[in-house]
Amino acid sequence: MCPKISDFGTARIFSGSEQQVNTTRVAGTYGYMSPEYAMEGSFSVKSDTYAFGVLLLEIVSGLKISSSLMNFPSLIAYAWSLWKDGNALELVDSSISVSYSLQELVRCVQLGLLCVQDPPNARPLMSSIVFMLENETAPLPTPEEPLYFTVRNYGTDRSNEYMQRSLNNMSITTLEAR
Repeated sequence: MCPKISDFGTARIFSGSEQQVNTTRVAGTYGYMSPEYAMEGSFSVKSDTYAFGVLLLEIVSGLKISSSLMNFPSLIAYAWSLWKDGNALELVDSSISVSYSLQELVRCVQLGLLCVQDPPNARPLMSSIVFMLENETAPLPTPEEPLYFTVRNYGTDRSNEYMQRSLNNMSITTLEAR
């Protein structure tokens, strides 16, 4: 009963003692990949920090990263909106709010948002995260707005819309999963 946080499939791209790598093949779980890795193939220890932040927000909220929440494209966007409006407690899952102090849960939301900031250098190191989790009196910096990823729905119900947009009526693109 000792859970471990995995590397989400990215460990295989490193060799030896590399601490940062650029890759031409992005591998990992969508939603947990840092923006710089997903868009540029640049991976570092701060990419793990990003994935941990997503996981922390999921645990505190009881929601999945890919959840569609009202008018928000992802859990990160929803968490940020609540945080900047001073309503971070609304993110906390009601099933855990009775077991933990509200101050501790808001601290976890803040730490999760620190981990998913867009510039990798703005994210704390995992050693700092552990310190901040263990020491509730340690001050936390104010998070910056994260970069959002939106999940697009390419269902077959919209295929007619794409066919009608063809200018020459000669080509039709069918979007199908592999």
